[in-house]
Amino acid sequence: RAAAASMKANSGILLVVKNYTGDRLNFGMACEKANQEGIASRIVVVADDCALERTKGITGARGVAGCVLVHKIAGAASVAGKSLDEIVAIVGEVNGRIGTLGVALDSVTIPGAETINNRLDDKTIEIGLGIHGEAGMKQSPLLTADEMAKEMIDTIRDFGRKNEDGKIVPLFEKGDALCVLVNNLGGTSNFEMSILANACVKYLEDEANNLGCKVTRLLVGSFMTSFDMHGASVTILNLSCSSDELVSLLDAPCDAPAWSACDIWKADGENMTSIRPSSKERPEVAVDRDAKPAIAIPPLNLPSFVESSKALVLRAVKSLGEAEAELTKYDTIVGDGDCGITMKRGATEVEDRINNGGIPTDHPVTMFSSMADAISDSMGGTSGILLELMFRKMSSTLSRCDSIGVAEMSQAVQAGVDAISLYGGATVGARTMLDALVPAAKSLVETNSLSDASSFAKIGADGTADMKVASAGRSNYLSEETLKGTPDPGAMAVSIVFKALAAVP
Repeated sequence: RAAAASMKANSGILLVVKNYTGDRLNFGMACEKANQEGIASRIVVVADDCALERTKGITGARGVAGCVLVHKIAGAASVAGKSLDEIVAIVGEVNGRIGTLGVALDSVTIPGAETINNRLDDKTIEIGLGIHGEAGMKQSPLLTADEMAKEMIDTIRDFGRKNEDGKIVPLFEKGDALCVLVNNLGGTSNFEMSILANACVKYLEDEANNLGCKVTRLLVGSFMTSFDMHGASVTILNLSCSSDELVSLLDAPCDAPAWSACDIWKADGENMTSIRPSSKERPEVAVDRDAKPAIAIPPLNLPSFVESSKALVLRAVKSLGEAEAELTKYDTIVGDGDCGITMKRGATEVEDRINNGGIPTDHPVTMFSSMADAISDSMGGTSGILLELMFRKMSSTLSRCDSIGVAEMSQAVQAGVDAISLYGGATVGARTMLDALVPAAKSLVETNSLSDASSFAKIGADGTADMKVASAGRSNYLSEETLKGTPDPGAMAVSIVFKALAAVP
């Protein structure tokens, strides 16, 4: 009555019923009552389950996920203005060309039930079970996704369909175009569903197994579920033996929330000779790891850069290496004790590469980029990646300049420090190397003086000894009593480097 009340005219009501005795009886009663009241009504029964032999009893195959495609096509026919009789005929066509089989690793949990259905252990699956959790055609040891796909598809194909002469023939033949619906029974992850769907498509389209079909439409999702059942079903609709009208209704737009639109692969029309794009893996893009990327090298306005840059870097890394014991002492108190060793390891690598030409000193863009590579290869840990980020940012910042002078160098240092804060998440006051780097970089931008920057770096580093809390790094785990009086080793390393730089004539 509610359905009839929603109609603008008495155009008819179609009841789509799954093939279960109780459903047939109750919906059949509703259909007859509606007809008695003058409401034109028809009933169609969907029996797409391929789990049971055709000759087993009079109940016939159950109605399972194939019902979803029946609803879709019947609904599209109704929207297109088809009459009730025409829609019944179209549904009959669908019913004659469709088959479904399900498999589950675990049965369904019925809400409110006092007992749990535990007939499946961890090493057993059930093939052909119903959507209500009723037993299937057989149990089996665990199968791979490829084995499951083969079991379900072969069973569906062999269950067959009736041809025009009423003879049972395979549901599909080699080269047929198919619509495949891989349905989540409720508790299966998207990851597992995608693996199974891929296995089904590969098996159906494999020429070697004499199937060689074309899956022109693939639907994967939760269309007909059974609470939390960990399993899936596969439904196959043969489109090659279906009318153009049926196929167009299947493809018709649909705004139902649960309906997933799918790409339609029509290949070369009826010939279906082209290769599905997804049937072959895309080749990996070959990358020459030894090739050097093209980097812009702006002109320099820095007299004697080659000599001065080499002297500055060597003095800085020498001082950092000599401070290993001091930094280790601080880090043993407020960290994990490896700051001095890590800094020395990076300093030694940079020194070696400077001396053997592995780090070019003729231009700051290539020099800072190569220093980042050296740090990446040697330091490790959080401090290593933060310093690598800083030097890479300095290099990329300078590469975008029209020309490079003292001011641009200072701004590049500021950009590198900002990168450490951006990617590392710390700021001034967090008791990290930034407490020395930020004031030093700010001073450089304002004065272009390494001496002034060194003074501010020392003030910032010394100030970390008075900070009661740390909000970043391993010091974040320590108490105020432990932190008090000990400076942050990362900040002290920055202060040592700036002091060394300022001392170079």
